[in-house]
Amino acid sequence: MKTRQPLILAAKIPDRDLEPFDVLRKAHFPPDRNVLRAHLTMFHRLPGEYVTRIIDRLAEVAALQKPFQAQVTGLRHLGGGVAFTIASPQLHAIHAQLRSDFASWLGGQDMQKWQPHITVQNKVSKPVADELHGRLVADFRPHSIETAGLDLWRYMDGPWEHEASFEFD
Repeated sequence: MKTRQPLILAAKIPDRDLEPFDVLRKAHFPPDRNVLRAHLTMFHRLPGEYVTRIIDRLAEVAALQKPFQAQVTGLRHLGGGVAFTIASPQLHAIHAQLRSDFASWLGGQDMQKWQPHITVQNKVSKPVADELHGRLVADFRPHSIETAGLDLWRYMDGPWEHEASFEFD
């Protein structure tokens, strides 16, 4: 579905768990393109025309969910950047339910297989990405992060404007 008012859905990760990713993002993302904090995107383009319906559904889903741990399992080379891979059966189940709920609204990017990740570098040359990837892989240790809810954002041609939060009960 085409929309001129795109909404982005991200997993809500507490600041204490998001901060290490944000530090890396600030250090390795091109400054002129780094208009966001580190984040874990679940849907890239939901139609803002249906914001009320989307908010109602997200509130229902969040009310049935307790906070849970997701696993940071490794690193992914993006070609022109680097991301940390995230694994969580609960997060995948929430995504699958919402994907079904929002199916008629989803575009190509949101219809692809979802691979949860947190990007810390993008829009750089492959050699620059190779260097960071190699350095991060050498020091990587799997660990957990908390998933505490859902955050809905409005895309503003670059930066995002926060629309609503949905805490897991």
